[in-house]
Amino acid sequence: MGAPPKGPFFRNVPPPAGRRPDAASSGKASSPSQRFIPREELGDFASWQPSKLGELHEAAPSAPPEPTPADWQARIAAARQAGYQDGYRDGLVALDNFKQTFAQQATSQIGALLESFDAQLSGLDAEMAGALAQSAVLLAQQVLRAELNSHPEVVAQVAAEAVNAVMLSARHIAVHVHPSDLPLVSEGAADALEARGARLHADASIQRGGVLVQSDVGAVDARIAVRWAQAAAALGSRLALDGEAE
Repeated sequence: MGAPPKGPFFRNVPPPAGRRPDAASSGKASSPSQRFIPREELGDFASWQPSKLGELHEAAPSAPPEPTPADWQARIAAARQAGYQDGYRDGLVALDNFKQTFAQQATSQIGALLESFDAQLSGLDAEMAGALAQSAVLLAQQVLRAELNSHPEVVAQVAAEAVNAVMLSARHIAVHVHPSDLPLVSEGAADALEARGARLHADASIQRGGVLVQSDVGAVDARIAVRWAQAAAALGSRLALDGEAE
C-alpha cells in the first residue's frame, strides 16, 4: 500500500439524511469543506449585525456623576447629625458615670461630716454640761453665803445632826464652832448636846456655819468647806467655796 498523498487532506462530510443539496441548482460547485447546517441543529442563536456595537457601548456602565453642592450639604448635614448623636450618647454615658462617682463621693463625705459633727456635738454637750455645772456651783455659792448671813441659826441644826451622827458608843464628844456661832449652837442644839454629853468649844479656825465634832472613836467634819466640796463634786465641779479650783 502506497504512502498517503502530501498536502491538505479533506474528508468529505456527507449531508444529513434526506437533505442533499443540488450543486447544479445552487449555481456553485460543491466543495468537500462545505456543509449545510439545518436550523434545528443550531439551537438558539441570533444573527450578528453591526448596529449591535452601539447598543453594547451604550450598555457599558458609566462613571458616577460628580456630587453637586446640594449633595455635599446633605452629606455634611448627615455627618453632623451622626456626630451630634454620637456625642449626645457619649455625653449621657459620661453624665451617668459622673453621677455615680459623685454620689459615692458625696455619701462618703457626708458620712465623714456626720461623724465629725457627732464628735463635735458630743464635745459640745460635755462643755455645756460643764458650763451648766459651773453656773450651778457659782449660784450655790451665792445662795450659801446669803443663807449664812441671813440665817446664822442654821448652824445649830448642823451641830445637832453632826452630834447625832457620832456612834452611840463614842465618849468625850467635843463640838467645835466659830466663836460667833457659839451662842446660836448653845441655844438651838442644847437638847442634842445634853443627850450625848457633848461639850461645846469656840474655835476661830472654824468658818462660820461649820461644825467639827471629835470623839474617842472618830470625827464628823461638817465644816462649810468640806460640805461645799462634797456638794460641788456631785455637780462635777472642783470649785472651792472661795471661788478658786482646788
